[in-house]
Parts: sequence; C-alpha cells; structure tokens
Amino acid sequence: MTPLDQIFLDCSIRRLRLSVDRIDKCVSRLTEEQVWMREHASENAVGNLLLHLAGNIRQWLIAGVGGKPDIRDRDSEFNAQTGPSKSELVAQLRAIVEEACKVIAPLTPERLTERVLVQKYDVTVLEGIYHVVEHLAQHTGQIIFATKMLTGEETGFYTHLKRPTHKEKTP
Repeated sequence: MTPLDQIFLDCSIRRLRLSVDRIDKCVSRLTEEQVWMREHASENAVGNLLLHLAGNIRQWLIAGVGGKPDIRDRDSEFNAQTGPSKSELVAQLRAIVEEACKVIAPLTPERLTERVLVQKYDVTVLEGIYHVVEHLAQHTGQIIFATKMLTGEETGFYTHLKRPTHKEKTP
C-alpha cells in the first residue's frame, strides 16, 4: 500500500500540472489583447494572474520549501498593464510549476511536518504545498471564467461527464 505522504505528494504534483494544462488551454483561446484586458481598475487581467501565480509558487515552494532566494516583487505582478506574450507567460508558469514539482517529489514525511516562514506565515511544509495547490486552483477557476466571458465559448473540460442521450425513458 502506498504511504499517505506519498499519495499527498503525488496528488499535489498532478493537481499543479492539471491546473497549468487548463490555464494553457484557456490562454490559447485568448488574443494577446484579451490576456491583458481589464474592465475595471479593481480587476486583474489574465496576464496579471499568470504573473501572480508564477511569483506565488516560486515564493512558497521554490524559495520557502526549496531554499532558493525569495526574489518576488508581488506588487509588480498586479500593477502590470502589459507584459510578456501569452505564450511566454504560460511557458514561465509551466517552468515554475515543474521546478516546484521537483521540490515536492522527494519530500519525506519528516520534512512535511517541518515549519517554514513564507510571507510572514509560519506553516508546515505540507500546509505550504496545500496552500499553493489551492491557490493555483482558485486562480485557474478565475482564468476559466474569464476565458468563457471573453470568448463566449465552453472550455470543454468536463464534456466526458455528459450523459449520452437516450431515446427511451429511464425508469
């Protein structure tokens, strides 16, 4: 039987990669202009969210857990009005996620209970991983919603769950 810590680590890596794949599919449907579009000053463009996610994952997992220097400039992620192309943004996010996965994969049960300080939060390594997976999933949902709003199209992520149409009545 697979130990619980290994199940958690494997699941976390799968969820991180799944979110990036969904983001990639969404961003590929958008124009370069749509990636940086904001309706209101209080909104974040998809481009801002991609910068923010890359910064957050790097800060929490690569620096906080992996020990690399914390070079994040969080304010610039949200202040950007334009920036790298959509393909560069997705490539940067995918590279950061893969680097984070290399930090996560070899962690031991003892290391998962170790405490780290990230953004003034004192958390266990396990909590840090959980935070990043959850945070990425939340913003992935925002990017999916923005993509639907900007394109008027479904993403197709759940078409496999649609029931086949039957001509006969079900009991």
